[in-house]
Amino acid sequence: MMYPYITLGDGTEIVHSQVIHEDGLDKVFVHFERPTEHGFDSARCELPTYTWTTWEGGFSDAERLEFEEFLRSNAHLLYRYAASGGLKVA
Repeated sequence: MMYPYITLGDGTEIVHSQVIHEDGLDKVFVHFERPTEHGFDSARCELPTYTWTTWEGGFSDAERLEFEEFLRSNAHLLYRYAASGGLKVA
């Protein structure tokens, strides 16, 4: 199950998984997706290791750095929402 987190100004959607207990770690997968003329730019990062498991399409190296900074600033919230079934919006 993936839960919506935020949409950036350029249309990039960021969603996250529930907490997944694997290999002795509590992991959260964070997926970045942006529509393009011919499909989607797509990237997926695994927390807490900040390992990129998918990187497809036209995201730039500068965007990768921005995404990593975003993840480091938001990891505590992503884990909180992942543990509680996603962000609750009224």
